[in-house]
Amino acid sequence: MRKVKVNTVYRHFKGFKAYVITLAKHSETLEDMVIYVCNSDGVDGNVDHQDGIYARPLSMFLSEVDHEKYPDVKQKYRFEEIK
Repeated sequence: MRKVKVNTVYRHFKGFKAYVITLAKHSETLEDMVIYVCNSDGVDGNVDHQDGIYARPLSMFLSEVDHEKYPDVKQKYRFEEIK
């Protein structure tokens, strides 16, 4: 099973980098969340994310790319660790 590592950099399938700050729980639903800093350096024309701090549900962070919607994407998962 995949897990998110705190203090680790991930690449989103659209090219931007995400540095995971911490994991958290949504205050009302108690859903597990990933808190990360977005860095779009080196990504041409990326308008999906501006640099900043974001929260995303853990299940979405770990999900696979929808290859029907994005057939040209080579990456398997939405976010993959940069080693």
